[in-house]
Amino acid sequence: MDSRDADLKRELDATLQTRKELGAEYETELVDSFMEKVEQRVNDTADRQVRRQLAEQQMAAARGARPDAAGRPGQGAGLGLGLGAGVGARLAFVTVSLVLAIPLSAIAVVNAGLSGLVVTWAGIVGVNAVHASGAFSWLRRRREKSHSEWDGA
Repeated sequence: MDSRDADLKRELDATLQTRKELGAEYETELVDSFMEKVEQRVNDTADRQVRRQLAEQQMAAARGARPDAAGRPGQGAGLGLGLGAGVGARLAFVTVSLVLAIPLSAIAVVNAGLSGLVVTWAGIVGVNAVHASGAFSWLRRRREKSHSEWDGA
């Protein structure tokens, strides 16, 4: 078990123990506090992965080759928006979409009820499906073309 996982498990145990001591009336605040810690942990992990990926791309650019999304020299794809996207980029995309899903769901339910919630989640699932399928290849080709113009090729 990773030490960060152990820290998170201790946080969860402490939250559950606090809930037992304080009672159910503080449950919402305790859950919110724990979820903030989980969200911060996910954000920190995604930030580290993105920084590492950017550093790899900068190193490859300094050597005269543009890395692809997996970090290998090749047909550069920026941060990777398709099938070649690294795990960090995909995790970040999914995390952001799910974090944004919470307020979007609330707004949809308040304004349009169940039908609004269904439409909202259909859109969220659709965006993630398109991202996972690599359907942004047209954008990748466009970005590669603009990079080649900047490189003077």
